[in-house]
Amino acid sequence: MGIRVKLDEMLYQRRMSLTELAERIGLTLPNLSILKTGKAKAIRFSTLDAICTALDCQPGDILEHDPSGPAAPADEEA
Repeated sequence: MGIRVKLDEMLYQRRMSLTELAERIGLTLPNLSILKTGKAKAIRFSTLDAICTALDCQPGDILEHDPSGPAAPADEEA
């Protein structure tokens, strides 16, 4: 199972740059970029809340479960 991050799509729909979002939510551009590219291993609820507030969306608009995606390594499973 995998989680796909659709932040790029929401930014495009809202006509907002990654830099603008980073400034609005107080997150560094490199950290937000890691999330956008799907390389993040976790996201804090406070960060997800800030992103959803800035983009006026729901968490499901940004994150999607992809059952065909790569499985998490055994030591990372909850």
